[in-house]
Amino acid sequence: MTGEAQGSVGFGRFRLLPQRRELRADGIAVDLGSRAFDILVVLTEARGALVTKDEILSRVWPDTVVEENNLVVQISALRKALGEDRDFIRTVSGRGYRFVAEISTSAAETDVATPVNRGIAAEAARTNSLSNVPDLVSSLIDRATEVEEVSVLSTGVVDITDPRSSGKRPSRPPGWRFFDFGLGRLLGASFSWLPYVRNRAPPKVRSLAVLPLESLSGDSSQDYFADGMTDELITALAQISSLRVISRTSIMTYKRVRKLLPEIARELNVEAVVEGTVLRFGDRVRITAQLIGVPVERHMWAESFEGDLRDTLALQNRVARTIAEQIRITVTQQEQTALQNARPVNPVAYEAYLKGRYFLNKRTGDGLKSAIEYFTDAIETDQTYAAGYSGLADAYALSGDWKYGVLSPPEAFTKAEAAATRALALDKSLGEAHASLAYALDLYAWNWTAAEIEYKRAIQLNPGYPTAHQWYSWHLLMMGRNREGIRELRKAESLDPLSLIISADIADAFCVFRLYDEAVKQSKKALEMDPNFAVGHYELGQALEQKHMFDEAIAEFQRAIELSGHSGAFDSNLGHAFAVSGRREEAINIIKDMEARRDRNPSTDADIALIYVGLGDRDQAMSALSKAYEVRFKASILLRPAFDPLRSDIRFQELLRRIGLPPLAPSTEKPPIWASGS
Repeated sequence: MTGEAQGSVGFGRFRLLPQRRELRADGIAVDLGSRAFDILVVLTEARGALVTKDEILSRVWPDTVVEENNLVVQISALRKALGEDRDFIRTVSGRGYRFVAEISTSAAETDVATPVNRGIAAEAARTNSLSNVPDLVSSLIDRATEVEEVSVLSTGVVDITDPRSSGKRPSRPPGWRFFDFGLGRLLGASFSWLPYVRNRAPPKVRSLAVLPLESLSGDSSQDYFADGMTDELITALAQISSLRVISRTSIMTYKRVRKLLPEIARELNVEAVVEGTVLRFGDRVRITAQLIGVPVERHMWAESFEGDLRDTLALQNRVARTIAEQIRITVTQQEQTALQNARPVNPVAYEAYLKGRYFLNKRTGDGLKSAIEYFTDAIETDQTYAAGYSGLADAYALSGDWKYGVLSPPEAFTKAEAAATRALALDKSLGEAHASLAYALDLYAWNWTAAEIEYKRAIQLNPGYPTAHQWYSWHLLMMGRNREGIRELRKAESLDPLSLIISADIADAFCVFRLYDEAVKQSKKALEMDPNFAVGHYELGQALEQKHMFDEAIAEFQRAIELSGHSGAFDSNLGHAFAVSGRREEAINIIKDMEARRDRNPSTDADIALIYVGLGDRDQAMSALSKAYEVRFKASILLRPAFDPLRSDIRFQELLRRIGLPPLAPSTEKPPIWASGS
């Protein structure tokens, strides 16, 4: 193929000669493969406009069906050839590429490539280290003896005659050849490599995001597989404690979203991104990944990995280890061992597991039900599959939470504890299983000491798991260790900056600290990400109520119920808002409705107690809390400011003692870092 320009194309220190199929850097030819050259022509012709992947594939590989990873490999080769100017090629995630260098054109070049110049160019193209210069000089001196005459004119122009045209070879002192202008150009070019050689080691990267891997199957029903591969790669990298890896919850918001990589990096506050493709063919899987430094796009590495589906975890660990090597991050011996150890998995069980994670990550009641089914299928297929039990423990633990209400708290605890315990019996290194067990011990068993041990172990094994930090933060707040709790919640936010539920938890924490303006601001921040996020409306309503903006708070609670249906948290807070605003009859009606649904939610008495507090009936409130104690309820609700009227009551203090909690007095310790929101 040829470019549209009849002459040369200049950009930076380069000149592209389409008709001669040659690229020069500072006048020296660059060794560039045919496909990479064609891609460069296509990109420069676009003059800064986006060139889609499909357009490049159709022009460079006409009438040929090729996989997209071929393009990735050629782009990587092209960037490598551009060296320190590799950032001229910008990646537009999921779409294609843009050539951003300023381009100039001129008439076709007329200079002739002489034997010496061709030799210089060829050797220089193969040379990227100053240490090779002596050998290169010797090689070119030998080659120069084949030249009839070399005379350096006063103008600096070299007159070179091919000996084959005259048959004569004059005798000259060997030292004279060192004044050859062509050799001078070589030495200049060689020394010009020195800064690049000294700096070519990529800078350390301490934070990165793995963008959703693109499925090459062409079948949307296989999305779960690509999403699962993305999740596995994130999990593998997240084991490295010195590296901040963005969680899959935030990453998946960029699936099929067309944004420039610098924009994504700015939103996630990372120094590099990994993007790539995944292809499953039979029982084989191929992952092609590339690492790009940001905010100025700097291509750092690209490679393809292929393996058997049974060894897919080992394949993901290989990718993670290679990335760690490329970014020069410190990996501890324990982390190296974890990245090297990966047991084979049953392909059928693994596929069911991936589907289970896919539905678990939807964080809906229906999604949790489907997740339980798929995780159950996975462990029935392979009863030694620890990750399957870990996923099942997660699904059960969340199913008993008030946000979802799939299972009663006692049933959820029993099943979550059993699944997590089985997972750890099979593999004690699963951080997620330790977190699931800790959450169950916290939420349902009130075994605070054992829960803390499990949380710490989970974070030690998988420091990049944001859910462990999130759940542990509330454990610490329950223990009255406020600064530690805030630190863990901030860590969860840094790992998963676009997580709606973590954003809502931050708003909740602001309410606990009586920072109501900040809670309003944080709730609105979550709702900007998703206006239909029911928990965001609930958190906003809670803060507005404490600001005595009762009508606005009631509207937010009603919106939460409209979006997500009735739940103990939403209904009780609406009833409390009715009560404190003087709408007693409406508050009492909600109590009656909740009592009628008690069989579906054994811990509903704790929610009813909140409404009685709003009605000013302390006796009824304490009676309801006593009933809730017998069946276990989510004790963290007692942190909420709505329960402040009960804190001086001796019966309330005794209840806290029986649960094993400190007095939980209203907090006066305002977290300095969060005082203005975050």
